[in-house]
Amino acid sequence: MVEELGSFARLALATARAALRRRPPLRETLRQMEAIGVRSTTIVALTALFTGMVMSLQTAFALSRFGAKPYVGGVVGLALVRELAPVLAALMMAGRVGAGITAELGSMVVTEQVDAIRAMGADPVQKLVLPRVVAATLCLPLLTVLANVLGVLGGMLIADFQYQITPHFYMETVTYNVVLQDFLSGLAKTFAFGWIIAMVGCHRGLATTGGTTGVGLATTRAVVTASITILIADFFLTKMLLAL
Repeated sequence: MVEELGSFARLALATARAALRRRPPLRETLRQMEAIGVRSTTIVALTALFTGMVMSLQTAFALSRFGAKPYVGGVVGLALVRELAPVLAALMMAGRVGAGITAELGSMVVTEQVDAIRAMGADPVQKLVLPRVVAATLCLPLLTVLANVLGVLGGMLIADFQYQITPHFYMETVTYNVVLQDFLSGLAKTFAFGWIIAMVGCHRGLATTGGTTGVGLATTRAVVTASITILIADFFLTKMLLAL
């Protein structure tokens, strides 16, 4: 455990040094942004839409006991913007992107492509790790904005068709209860989540041993590690942001 943490810290430090020394390769970074961001749009969108719908169903049911059912929009909007959208988008990305990064880099290690990069005098961290870290860190906040919008819209659909709450009133309660600080605090966490996903994936991938079997094990461990780390980081980041 301590050895793994030390190895992760060394990779994180090497990535930071590489970022300060030279810009990440533009073409590779754009390719990673397409693979990480654009191709994750569908899964994040569907997750957010149905989460918003379920939130609206459950919240309206609970509030109806107190005669406050019309104010479902405020509760759904606040829960999504501050907590659910950032965390769910991050977990979806951890499952899809974290696994992909680990499998790709693990395969390169097993087939000795990483050794070939070193033999040519290039830095694997600069060539392989930095573009993925930059892409994930930049793309997750954008996916979270999409999740916020679709989650609120999903809640509005249920509020309108299931509970006859007009879209106008629903959005009024959302805009009244959700302020800019709520949006920014939720968005701020996603930069850290994106960094965690990419760094864990790269670390597990570059540490792969044991051939193709090792690639599969590393991929599983990367997803589990990234998901747990996101949830732990979310607690501490939320606590810190609430104290500001």
